Amino acid sequence: MQLSEKIAALRIRNGLSQEELAAALGVSRQTIGKWETGQSAPGLSGLIALSRCFSISIDALAKDDACFSPVDCPVEPSALLAFLLRAKRATYAGFGPEAEPSRKHAHDYVYGETPFLYRDSYVGGHEFFGEEIVWQNDQPVWAMNYCGRTCSDHFSGDFLKEALRNSTPAMPFRGPASYHRGDYLYYCKVTGTLDWFDGEEAIYFGSELVYEGRFHGGNTR
Repeated sequence: MQLSEKIAALRIRNGLSQEELAAALGVSRQTIGKWETGQSAPGLSGLIALSRCFSISIDALAKDDACFSPVDCPVEPSALLAFLLRAKRATYAGFGPEAEPSRKHAHDYVYGETPFLYRDSYVGGHEFFGEEIVWQNDQPVWAMNYCGRTCSDHFSGDFLKEALRNSTPAMPFRGPASYHRGDYLYYCKVTGTLDWFDGEEAIYFGSELVYEGRFHGGNTR
């Protein structure tokens, strides 16, 4: 595979448009287009920037290699993070429609943006257990298991979803570190980063604990 083909394959694998890759590297979209069609080639500074962006050595990037496979290269964390936040806000937290269940008595939500696909599937009600998975080009790249339970009739599912919609790039796992509205307070504590983490969340109504949850996950590569 030639350099031009590798750049295009790695960009698509990491869920980036030509505009997004250009912004990350500090070049124009037209420059990316020329690199991918072989009309021009990146110089040393461009190769270094591509190497850092895709976490791949300059030698592996620049050397023609018929056996090169972008599937074996790491996913760009920023692309995965951005997609994950959009997927979560478009599904359960955003009152998105349920998909065909993947197992008996399950509630499933699915969201996709080429080359990513996200599925959230859980079972239960007042006490529940679930799993979120992200695939890229049909390869699983990230997953999270979670469980939770309600502890009081004061629990509000709408408030939980509202808190989850306010997740941030720094806290993309469930909800933000803290969020409140009226008498409700949500908090979330996490150890680790997106590639390997565990955490807990809770909702209080005044001083009363009305919901608690646990979660853990990371990259699957």
